[in-house]
Amino acid sequence: MSISSEKKRHFRSLGHKLKPVVMVAGKGISDNVIEETRRALHDHELIKVKFSVGEREVKQAAIEELVKKTQSELIQIIGSIALMYKENKDAKPNLSNVKSF
Repeated sequence: MSISSEKKRHFRSLGHKLKPVVMVAGKGISDNVIEETRRALHDHELIKVKFSVGEREVKQAAIEELVKKTQSELIQIIGSIALMYKENKDAKPNLSNVKSF
């Protein structure tokens, strides 16, 4: 799945006001974290995930693992916050219909 740079820019502007809905801490990416992230992506399409896992390399690996296991798209990383997107036609609100690209 590939998102255009224009659509990513739009999602970054929408994500600015969002608060993290999933937290990844010292235990890293567990099955519960993956399931909760899938559920949040299904419900909202665009979510923020906060990573409190230590060093930069560990955090980057955790972000990549979560994106891969949830089959989502990484929109942006700022500090310890990752903005992730996965399209869902039944989500509320459906962000894919907010602006046409």
